Amino acid sequence: MISNTELPSTRPYLIRALYDWCSENGFTPYVAVKVDNSVQVPREYVQGGEIVLNVSMDATSSLKLGNDFIEFKARFGGKPREIMVPIHRVMAIYARENGQGMAFPVSDEEATPAALSSVDGPALASADSDDKPVTPSPSSPGRPALKRIK
Repeated sequence: MISNTELPSTRPYLIRALYDWCSENGFTPYVAVKVDNSVQVPREYVQGGEIVLNVSMDATSSLKLGNDFIEFKARFGGKPREIMVPIHRVMAIYARENGQGMAFPVSDEEATPAALSSVDGPALASADSDDKPVTPSPSSPGRPALKRIK
């Protein structure tokens, strides 16, 4: 019998399922990421230690939603970039159009804010455990505030 500590995380499976749901229903899948040294993203687009990425097929190439990492290539400000996000740094995946998705806990203790760029840029970057569903609440246009449904 496998103990709970030996079970693999459900997070990558839920991310893939919600990605498929978004894509199949004509929605744009976004992932919100808590950035630290393990996250490979353009630092000029990181705001408040977080970045929101458009991971739709139109915005990315060579997208891989693996069990350990989300990897893809995309253009930021016209420059091609390789993106790599460890699955444990994903805070949420949701549909841009209606905010439906799922939020995940990410420990702030793992983050290393000193490594982040101090350049303020848009929180939304797109190309030219205790997992519970979430619903949108009023917020800024780039990323809906997610709240847990009990």
